[in-house]
Amino acid sequence: MIIFRSVFFRFLIVGFIALGFMYWGYRISNPSLEDKIILPVFGPEGEDGKGHFISDFSFTDQSGKQVSQDDFKDKIYIADFFFAKCEGICPIMSTQMQRVHDRFSSNDRVRFLSHTVKPEEDSVPVLAEYAKTHGANPSVWHFVTGDKKELYKMARESYLVTVSEGNGGPEDFVHTQFFAMVDPQRRIRGYYDGTDSLEVNKLIYDLEILLKE
Repeated sequence: MIIFRSVFFRFLIVGFIALGFMYWGYRISNPSLEDKIILPVFGPEGEDGKGHFISDFSFTDQSGKQVSQDDFKDKIYIADFFFAKCEGICPIMSTQMQRVHDRFSSNDRVRFLSHTVKPEEDSVPVLAEYAKTHGANPSVWHFVTGDKKELYKMARESYLVTVSEGNGGPEDFVHTQFFAMVDPQRRIRGYYDGTDSLEVNKLIYDLEILLKE
């Protein structure tokens, strides 16, 4: 039942994004509402009734540094999943993420976390070169690699950015265009299509709102 609810919730993500995008347009046309906006909290309610939270993690970033949830304590961060040799959605996503990074890189309350879905290919040097091409500040935007099972578990069970099933085995593959925005309490506060510049505009707007909470 728990697995079913989790999968069902992920199927609803696309619907929530569409509704959120429509509401964002309404907010833009009614700027007086901005101070009253409270972003929703996403995720299935746990058996303890406390809601959904991002799990602890430990990965290695482009600087060879171990990155864990402690590095994001009291931060808002945007998470996504990519791989360096991707010629489809990933370059678009990384370019859009760079837009957000460039706007907020000087804000110490904001961070970025890009997970590779091909850790067997994306070594630390590969990630370092990829990060460099996108002007990433290594203390702000972390490109991480690690155990494939753990990376895929985070995508499916923590960030809920894919509806695919799998166990992170050799034939398993996750490919998703969604960005997830996480608040300082480790809750998901928004989903955005990272290939759509208008949705990334909405992310930027929502991030400004979340910074005021």
